[in-house]
Amino acid sequence: MRAFPQPGAITLLAVVLTTCLLLFLFQKIIWLVVPALLSLMLYYCLRPAVQALVLGGLRHGMAVKSIWLLLQVLAAAMVLAGVVVLLARAGSWQNRLVHYLAGGQNLLSQTAGSLERAFPVFQRMHVGTLVDQRVRQFTGRFAEDQLLPLALLLLKWLPSVLLVPFITYYMLNDAARLKKYLIKSVPNAYFEKSLLLFARLDTSLQNYFQGLLLLTLLDTACLAAGLGLLGIAHAAWLAIAAAVLAWIPYLGSVAGCVMVVLATVTDSPDKGWLAYASLVLFIAVRLLDDFVFLPLTIGRKLHIHPVLSVVMLFLGGTVAGATGLVLALPLFGVVAVIGQAVAEVISDHKLRARFREGRRLAALSAKREAMKSA
Repeated sequence: MRAFPQPGAITLLAVVLTTCLLLFLFQKIIWLVVPALLSLMLYYCLRPAVQALVLGGLRHGMAVKSIWLLLQVLAAAMVLAGVVVLLARAGSWQNRLVHYLAGGQNLLSQTAGSLERAFPVFQRMHVGTLVDQRVRQFTGRFAEDQLLPLALLLLKWLPSVLLVPFITYYMLNDAARLKKYLIKSVPNAYFEKSLLLFARLDTSLQNYFQGLLLLTLLDTACLAAGLGLLGIAHAAWLAIAAAVLAWIPYLGSVAGCVMVVLATVTDSPDKGWLAYASLVLFIAVRLLDDFVFLPLTIGRKLHIHPVLSVVMLFLGGTVAGATGLVLALPLFGVVAVIGQAVAEVISDHKLRARFREGRRLAALSAKREAMKSA
């Protein structure tokens, strides 16, 4: 794959500053940014299928409708199956959740006891008693204090999630029409540059989602291998769930870590060291993810230097929190492509002279037409 031209120092600084500004603004409209990002992901996943149907002789509009309807049927079937399974196993899942919470409580109590025995200062502070009280309060009101706010949060995000199939359909159906509409407003002198810009933007976004899937695959493989070596049951399923949850910054990683540790300590209560080993494994994989896998997958797909990838992650987290961590690299890739295209136009004296000459000839032609009509 041919790499994009890399921006110069001044252009790179402008790209970084513009990315930080956009991250700050996107944080204010996160309710629209999230469905747009999910729609883009679905668009790049479904576009090859639409193109295959078009090459097979189907009209583009009919191909889009067919793929979209198939997606809706699959989504409805999955939701229906999930509801049926949930209703059928709600009681057993509730008991299992209580069982896993009890395992986590036992682990915390054992850890606090070990700390008190190892460090007398913790014993004088009654750390074990405090931890036991806090854990009992958390588990005693878990449904009211944790599950109810989570359900309300999901209901709050439901309208935004419902935008995803709507946006995806029109992106598949009208992407080429939108591209033509935007190019029509570009002066003829910059026509070739505009086509090149759209092609680079399309490639940049497609590379980001490919890198994200590759990153998820690497995380899953490392976690599954580590958990399998530790002898933990259902290692593959736990690894897949943790890797997908890692798409959500901070909260997703924490939820995945808690899930793995709770499953380990509950399924192997007589092997307390397994819980600590799985915790160390999860932290090691997350460090590899942030400092090795992420630059080598998403950063490389977007042609971003590994050091710059890490810097942009820290800047994104500082400027926009969790939103910045999700959007930092894809947004930087898009802004870098646009910034490089603008820099090429500004530095191309022949292109700007062609634009000025085109405007002069257009004004002269308009003047002649006015004189003829007079």
